[in-house]
Amino acid sequence: MSDLASSCTTVDPAAAAVVEIERLLPQLITWRRDLHAHPEVARRETRTTTFLRETLTAAGMEVTALPGTGLIADLGATDPSRRVALRADLDALPVPERSGLPFRSTVDGVCHACGHDVHTTVVLGAALALKSIESSLIARSLAIRCIFQPAEEVMPGGAHDVLASGAMDTVDRALAVHCDPSIDVGTIGLTAGPITAACDAIDITLTGPGGHTSRPHLSADLTFALGKVLTEVPAVLSRRLDPRSGVALVWGQVDAGNAANVIPATGRIVGTLRMLDADEWKRVDGLVAQVVQEVIAPYKVAAQVQHIRGVPPVVNDTKAIAALAAAAQATEGEHSVVPTRQSLGGEDFSWLLQATPGALARLGTRAPGGPTYELHQGDLVIDETAIGVGARLLAVAALSEV
Repeated sequence: MSDLASSCTTVDPAAAAVVEIERLLPQLITWRRDLHAHPEVARRETRTTTFLRETLTAAGMEVTALPGTGLIADLGATDPSRRVALRADLDALPVPERSGLPFRSTVDGVCHACGHDVHTTVVLGAALALKSIESSLIARSLAIRCIFQPAEEVMPGGAHDVLASGAMDTVDRALAVHCDPSIDVGTIGLTAGPITAACDAIDITLTGPGGHTSRPHLSADLTFALGKVLTEVPAVLSRRLDPRSGVALVWGQVDAGNAANVIPATGRIVGTLRMLDADEWKRVDGLVAQVVQEVIAPYKVAAQVQHIRGVPPVVNDTKAIAALAAAAQATEGEHSVVPTRQSLGGEDFSWLLQATPGALARLGTRAPGGPTYELHQGDLVIDETAIGVGARLLAVAALSEV
């Protein structure tokens, strides 16, 4: 049992919530294993949504469906002076699982390789614990809104559904966790300011007349032009945007041609554009298409550029980080907070932080002395005691007066 629970009487709402999470932990682990065995990709999280609706409704919470999949659950004061949102994401990835776990995915080619099953269970545990002390929330004029968001892994993501529903209109602070298999369970990675990057999708198709590789001067050497786009567009962007923004355009897919002696008529490259600076991210809209046109101008090919705006950076609010740090130290010990690096990974929790201040914490999931796994890989294994750590963190931070 945590120091907070053992040193405070159950009259203390935070201590009571911690005790309730300890009681719930075996059930939370069972639920997480069920979610893990039945992963669902973005916007198809119907089984997960049904489970959450039934569980939260049975606990007496007011549940509101989001369009398609996902839901909002409310508890606490009905006309609060302050509302805190706890957010989880529901979707799995189209990645085959190879963890060997007894509760591994039962869906071919799909698994929870990013830990969203853990995020969902953490927020569910925090919600149930806070519901058990609801009278204290009402006395403090505090409301808790639990957001179970679909489609975090796609662009545009499910955060837009949350915003469109109006769920963030009356929220004063938003909190979330993300699994981090590079730090030990029981530790929480925190930093104020940007913690993840803006991330957009770039999809470029070049077209030309095609021809024979012996006569490029009579056609348009589309493959050569494609190579120029591959190398020069990232280079030009690094000179057009502030280098302190950490801009990175990286290609993940290249398609052109099917014969050695044929100049193809079409070619396509797809990648992601990432940066840590929100202002530069706003400025880059339209710039990629302009640079592509400049690069291909000498080569007599045409370009169609799709710049799909994905997510802004997650920028952690200083006060929200202070609340999370205090909660971590109270529940896991004074050395539980560890520094965390900025990541160029994208996270659409950032859209919710455009509406209200908040913070994303990195939840340590590595077994002490165990291997370090990578997210988005089919062999990911998470120390399940992290579920209790995350639930305690969010429940206690939600009660913070900071």
